[in-house]
Amino acid sequence: MALLILDEHGADALSMRTLAQRLDSSTATLYRHFAGRPDLIAQVIDRMFGKIDVDPGELGTVGWSQACRQVAHQMFDVLRRHGNVAHLLVEQVPVGPNAMVLRERLVAILLDGGFPPPLAARSYATVARFVLAFALQPGDPGALEGDRAASVSLHTVDPARFPATTAVADWMPVPVEEEFAFGLDLLLRGLATESR
Repeated sequence: MALLILDEHGADALSMRTLAQRLDSSTATLYRHFAGRPDLIAQVIDRMFGKIDVDPGELGTVGWSQACRQVAHQMFDVLRRHGNVAHLLVEQVPVGPNAMVLRERLVAILLDGGFPPPLAARSYATVARFVLAFALQPGDPGALEGDRAASVSLHTVDPARFPATTAVADWMPVPVEEEFAFGLDLLLRGLATESR
């Protein structure tokens, strides 16, 4: 329920008092279930991580690069759907059971793919932060209108002063989903080079 409330109202709804009011309950009842706001946040974040649907059997058969790609896209989709919750990941590293299982699976795949432990750790952290950064980008219809306005304004810049911008104006702005996929491919190719 806290995940739904957060999705609708953002992190401001996560004070124990506000959450209790929205649930038509009391703070005493909440404190019987959660040690406090940090515990509540940790559990809400982990609940969100539980929505990331990856098949561990399939991940083990596709190689580390494709496994990272699949997990990253799943994470991206879930974090985008729960943008208000995703913002909470800035406050703390997820260590709940669902987050730990996902981390374990991906790090194990990197290790099995020949990554030495320090590179596997850095690679996982980099991919996870890359996904989070893109997931936090605006993507609602209002933001798309802003993108269209930016695109129109790029076509009206002075080509003598901004020749490079004029040259690429037809392809800007790039939708967030396309930027994410392109950047992820670049990141994974770079990791492939690093792991050799």
